[in-house]
Amino acid sequence: MCGFCGFINKKDKKDILEMNKAIAHRGPDEETYYVDDDIAIGFRRLSIIDLSGGSQPIANEDDSLIIVFNGEIYNFPQLKAELLRLGHIFRTKTDTEVILHGYEEYGTDIVNKLRGMFAFVIWDKNKKELFAARDHFGQKPFYYSNMNGTFLFASEIKSLLFHEDFVKEINRDALKPYLTFQTSVLEECFFKGVYKLLPGHYLVFKYDKQSLDICKYYQVSFEPADQDEEVLAQKIDEVVTSSIDAHTISDVPIGSYLSGGIDSSYVTSYLKPDKSFSVGFDFRDFNEVPYAKGLSDILGIESISELIDSDDFFDTIEKVQYYADEPTANLSAVPLYFLSDLASRHVKVVLSGEGADEFFGGYPFYQEDPLLLKYRRVVPGFIRKTAKAVVAPLPGFHGKNFLTKGGGRVEDYFVGNAFVFDNREANRILSPKYRSKRTFQSITKPYFNEVKDMDDLTKMQYLDMHFWLPNDILQKADKMSMANSLELRVPFLDKEVFKLAKTVPSKAKLSHGTTKYILRKAAAKRIPEEWYKRPKMGFPVPILQWFREEKYYRKAKDLFNAPFTGEFFDVKKLNKMLDDHYSCKKNNSRKIWTVYTFLVWYEVYFVNFNLQRKN
Repeated sequence: MCGFCGFINKKDKKDILEMNKAIAHRGPDEETYYVDDDIAIGFRRLSIIDLSGGSQPIANEDDSLIIVFNGEIYNFPQLKAELLRLGHIFRTKTDTEVILHGYEEYGTDIVNKLRGMFAFVIWDKNKKELFAARDHFGQKPFYYSNMNGTFLFASEIKSLLFHEDFVKEINRDALKPYLTFQTSVLEECFFKGVYKLLPGHYLVFKYDKQSLDICKYYQVSFEPADQDEEVLAQKIDEVVTSSIDAHTISDVPIGSYLSGGIDSSYVTSYLKPDKSFSVGFDFRDFNEVPYAKGLSDILGIESISELIDSDDFFDTIEKVQYYADEPTANLSAVPLYFLSDLASRHVKVVLSGEGADEFFGGYPFYQEDPLLLKYRRVVPGFIRKTAKAVVAPLPGFHGKNFLTKGGGRVEDYFVGNAFVFDNREANRILSPKYRSKRTFQSITKPYFNEVKDMDDLTKMQYLDMHFWLPNDILQKADKMSMANSLELRVPFLDKEVFKLAKTVPSKAKLSHGTTKYILRKAAAKRIPEEWYKRPKMGFPVPILQWFREEKYYRKAKDLFNAPFTGEFFDVKKLNKMLDDHYSCKKNNSRKIWTVYTFLVWYEVYFVNFNLQRKN
């Protein structure tokens, strides 16, 4: 796991030093460069494979191609054997060089042969052409921009900000969708002119022609088929454990994250690392550490854990927003930062359970409320639609969500695990120049159209695979782990696992009153019943209670009334939202947090960023 940055132009290449320094946390073990008349590339290495000989950038036999790579290729030994038979000569024992020679042999089709997580660039000196790719599901980030005659690229946006041709400006179109999705969901990021290469895509930038072509090489698709339940559970266990085996390729020790849920428990139970890592909150029922310790004791592995208190949490928000690059209102990003910090003191690599919910139908909201199903069955459609139309323009109240869902299709209301502000609420709280007629439905519609003939569960999974998973779950997983120089691997999120997962019928995902039923049945072969039957909790955070404490209410109040806040929001409405929550009139905690984290991010990157640079 590493980080890279670079740019293409005919100008001085001095800025590459500051750009590379900005991502030092991604690779503290080594700092290296490649520079010619046209390109400058910086690389930061976290040594995992071929510790002594794996330095990057790496060149091919005649030095015409140069590669830098972030990630891990789990089938590289097999690919290397094939390339050796074809006559390629290797200088290292790395997976990086396998990608390079694979590109020589197969061209852009190399991406279809890779199994792993990756973002990389290959520079062709003779053609003056850059080839860059991102993995199938978006585990590794890749950003690019074309400003003032310079084509820029990097593993993290913050690196781009240190180039003299970069113009730092906020993308006004990004704020309203963020208020709904709690994360950045547009292809153009919160920094205007900066784009994320989408998962399963590659790009080719031809410098002489100044042309940029982007190609989609991987299509997520669900192809459910009826299968015997026992046979399917056995197949799932085989493919998951095989993936865990593949994800253990490493020349350094590996640990695992462990909560009280099925996903990390499944991984840990099979992996049986020397150490598992867990964090919880020092606050009433917001602590899964005892569950993690209980399973670790059963497995006979060392359980290492920490408790986070409210001061720890709030004192770390600026760091989290800085390392995230774009504002993130996922509450679990903060405990994930602490968890990564804890694990990094003991190991360089950890395995985790992300991806299982999206692949196998694990989120609670995938399972419709029985009362809602009855409402749809009993009440005529025209009445439900009328009720929805009546309540839609009204402020939030108990039961509004029920009536909205009951009178509409999943396409009308579903955006993923987080739904914070609806279209009207977002426009009401924004300042006039940040309001927009663009709706969240217009953003999700193209994706729903691709699965319009599938059932509601599949539609929700498909949307989550394109929004929630890459923009939220994997974004925070990469950024919070790399902030602590830690490599995070996710064996569920593997293309071989998905080949099987996409064939699982919905009735095998939601069954017997539970979510991801068939995965639980497979996990039953590995973990005790108390763990494979436990409902999903995630990282529960007591933010509702904290914003009703004077200390944190005042923190939010100060930021809501900061000099720059009025640029983005109606300050009076922000204060009313906060006060209503503080006085227990409403539960506005998620809305407060979503606005609060955006303002912290803005303060970090636009108000105080120059000071950070000096430090």
